[in-house]
Amino acid sequence: MTESFRLEAVTPANVETALGIRVRPDQERFVSPVVKSLAEAYAYGEVAWPRLIFDGDRPVGFLMAFLNIDWDGKGVDFRSGLWRLNVVADAQGRGVGRFAVESVAAEVRRRGETRMYVTWEPGKDGPEGFYRKLGFRLTGEVSGGETVGVLDLTSFS
Repeated sequence: MTESFRLEAVTPANVETALGIRVRPDQERFVSPVVKSLAEAYAYGEVAWPRLIFDGDRPVGFLMAFLNIDWDGKGVDFRSGLWRLNVVADAQGRGVGRFAVESVAAEVRRRGETRMYVTWEPGKDGPEGFYRKLGFRLTGEVSGGETVGVLDLTSFS
């Protein structure tokens, strides 16, 4: 992980900072705004793990993980992974996304799991290439219209 990057839990003291995180306009169709993520974090409670990403003192992104969520809604298939990733335009290409994936992977590992999932909106200029480059492979599943990828944490550094 990059030393200058760090995570902070979203709190009343920094929620306005979180709400100010914006991706490039051409990326807005691929990721929900932070305000929607925070509403979902509130609704889903303990399974949501929202965090601000800082580069030093500068906010450069937002991530939200899902931890041990009832994936199939039947209490049979529980999964953890990266739910949302928003990186501010001028911080993209500097390792923020990789740091976010590594951070979620570390939390998922800490909880004893060996796989991590992610979903993404398919489309030209979407995030699929980024996730595939990090080692996520397609599961063949679609969730809410989004492609599902899985990462084997036993081989991810």
